[in-house]
Amino acid sequence: MNSKNRFVLVNLLAIEFILLNCVLLAFLYFRLPEFSFTDSSFLINLAKIAAVYNLSWLFIILYIRDNEFYFNADYRYLKNVLTSLFFFVGFVTTLVMLLKIEYFERPSFIIPIFIFSYLILISAKYLLKYLKNRGSHLFSNTLLIGSGYGGANITRFTNAMTQYGYNVMGYLEDRDQVPENELELGIFGAIDDLPDVLNNNSIDEIFISMSDLEFEKITDIVKVADDFGVRVKLIPKNPLLMSKNYKAFTMGDLAVFKLRQSPLDNFSLTVLKRLFDFLFALFILIAFAPIFFLIAVLIYVDNRGPIFYTPYRKGEANKTFKCYKFRTMSVCEDPLNGTRSTEVNDPRITRIGKWLRKTDLDELPQFFNVLMGDMSVIGPRPHRIHLQNDFRSSVKNYMVRSYVKPGITGWAQVNGWRGPTVTDEQKNERVHHDLWYIENWSLWLDMKIIFLTVFGRHHKKAF
Repeated sequence: MNSKNRFVLVNLLAIEFILLNCVLLAFLYFRLPEFSFTDSSFLINLAKIAAVYNLSWLFIILYIRDNEFYFNADYRYLKNVLTSLFFFVGFVTTLVMLLKIEYFERPSFIIPIFIFSYLILISAKYLLKYLKNRGSHLFSNTLLIGSGYGGANITRFTNAMTQYGYNVMGYLEDRDQVPENELELGIFGAIDDLPDVLNNNSIDEIFISMSDLEFEKITDIVKVADDFGVRVKLIPKNPLLMSKNYKAFTMGDLAVFKLRQSPLDNFSLTVLKRLFDFLFALFILIAFAPIFFLIAVLIYVDNRGPIFYTPYRKGEANKTFKCYKFRTMSVCEDPLNGTRSTEVNDPRITRIGKWLRKTDLDELPQFFNVLMGDMSVIGPRPHRIHLQNDFRSSVKNYMVRSYVKPGITGWAQVNGWRGPTVTDEQKNERVHHDLWYIENWSLWLDMKIIFLTVFGRHHKKAF
């Protein structure tokens, strides 16, 4: 973050700090009108209360929000405000209970937090626009260099950069003509004109599109920028696989861009999910042990034979494993090579099997798979080997599902994409929802899916 970005952020945080304390004072004034600023006990309590709120707010700023909190797209901005609200309430509640602060014995002390969060939610974006309109010198003057900025592309890019505190001044590119819809920018010219442009204009940062520039040309641009003390950001050639979750890191002397980045690539989050899976599965197996026994007895009485059906499924990293299910059919296919799918009114389904399938209780033994580490509670549903081969040939990016462990239920299932996968729409939507889950995983999302699985009503999509 350069000095101008930092200056704008500091000003916005200062305004937020003042707003928080104004909301707190107004709340105390209307709730406790007997307070007097000449009362020493009131001032002591006010200092305690202000300290609780401001320390909680400071902790959220430092550890919860991103450094570029205000310079983000609308959805992420809203998500950050709501996340901060959740932690704000938690921190203040904890401190009030620990410190036993007088006058805050009832939960009404969280009202200022909601008022403050609401005001921040509706005002921060307008404050940012106000600061930009009042003086563009507060924002980072930016120059674009290279190809890849043509037509509507440059318009979308410059509009997005405004949200991040950048003021695009123009661009340099080695071509003869400039399209008319790009003439609104002030600086144009060839790449070799960079020294003169930097000498005659106040430029804070340069964005270099690397798509059509030779390595030597890029190094020359960086050298010129370094001579003028101008920061440089490189934009690599757009990959074939578009994803919002790129992550760059260095390996030796080379920069490596990791595609299809998932939160579960973080080791600590992987451990957190595995711990949650293990404890949740253990709880279900213990709590539902009587139901397991009852179902086993009903299956055996209804149709003599094995209690479990253990077909082979494909899991994480394309690993093959035995998937445990309660047997619901009188005749079961070869667990490894079976290709016949369940049909409507399938005569193979037993009487107890119909009830188990309708209530999804036939899936309960898969919690054993979760304990063994073959599956997760939440994730893409595991497919038969035959069905996986069919999906691979007809659905783009299907095998990306194997980045994570399969689940007993998943984001696709709670959104209605469960059951048959006959049409192209059914296949594509199921995979689309699975990939969205992988890229947007969080423990809260897992809990939401569990809640929707138990209490939601998501009907199967029609053929």
